[in-house]
Amino acid sequence: MNGDEQLLNGRVYGADHDDPHPGPLPHRTYAELVGGPLDGLLMDIHGWRSEEVDDGVALPTELGRFPGGRALYDPDPDESRAPGPGVSCRLYYSGDTP
Repeated sequence: MNGDEQLLNGRVYGADHDDPHPGPLPHRTYAELVGGPLDGLLMDIHGWRSEEVDDGVALPTELGRFPGGRALYDPDPDESRAPGPGVSCRLYYSGDTP
């Protein structure tokens, strides 16, 4: 694990890099991002409908193959979700887009 990966691990996607408490909040629901440039980050999906999670996400990042592009993450359709709060599912890296 390099320094960037250590910095990101256990943090919430979109949290400010100098936030003194960048980790998850106990009353929120999260998806764990697996693989790719955002591996180890948690994404806040509190209040999302199942259909929204099923669609996957395209997350802006400077860390992907296309700086300023988006990293694509999708759920595994065979993986069940746990009810929130906490980490309820995983989204797996499926590529980058400019």
